[in-house]
Amino acid sequence: MEYTINKLAQLAGVSTRTLRYYDKLGLLRPARISSSGYRIYGPREVDRLQQIMLYRELDLSLDDIDKILKSSGFDAARALHQHLSCLHQRRRELDLLIETVMNTIAEKEGKIVMSDKEKFEGFKNKLIQDNEAQYGGEARHRWGDHAINGSNAKIRGMSIADQERLNALTAELYSTLRQAFATGDPASGLGQEAARLHKEWLCFFWHEYNPDAHRSLAEMYVDDPRFTAHYDKAQPGTAVFLRDAIRIFTCTKK
Repeated sequence: MEYTINKLAQLAGVSTRTLRYYDKLGLLRPARISSSGYRIYGPREVDRLQQIMLYRELDLSLDDIDKILKSSGFDAARALHQHLSCLHQRRRELDLLIETVMNTIAEKEGKIVMSDKEKFEGFKNKLIQDNEAQYGGEARHRWGDHAINGSNAKIRGMSIADQERLNALTAELYSTLRQAFATGDPASGLGQEAARLHKEWLCFFWHEYNPDAHRSLAEMYVDDPRFTAHYDKAQPGTAVFLRDAIRIFTCTKK
């Protein structure tokens, strides 16, 4: 079935202005232009609009969505399975947060006493489940259940001080990576400092550090469009730069 821009906008619950903007970006082109000058959308475009809207629900930017949909490795069926996993994950996250809020209310009303650990347990579980939903299958296939289970256990065991250090380290890593990228040389002092900070950051999550696994992860940053979109969000080419810096780092530092 074919739709004019007005009909498709009504069907999807978006504005015609949004569809025109997607057309301008090259994100969603009409199938053809009618002899009267109207944009006409077919089944392929309907499916693509649904995919765009699903990614938007997951809070991805239009630029990231465009990169994902245009990547040579994009698989629509696989993407839908990922969407479903993310939606299930969101529901679990809400359940965890609801439980945390309910327990906090009960504590304020004098009905229970929560330990400091319990106050943050829901947020740790959310982090673990986020990672499992997005990357768990691939990570377990690549590194094995033992490594991933060990990583999850390490996250659960984080103290409040560990979490504060991790937050500060994450900010330092991205700041250093931006500065290093500006030099254009992954072997530079800043480039290698970014790789070192990335190793330190990984050690908060990994049961044990391995240079080969570090290099393998860096390759994923380039091969997997989700990782590439994340690192390239501020500056295209950052994922490749970080990979190259980690390659050098892991071959010279043990």
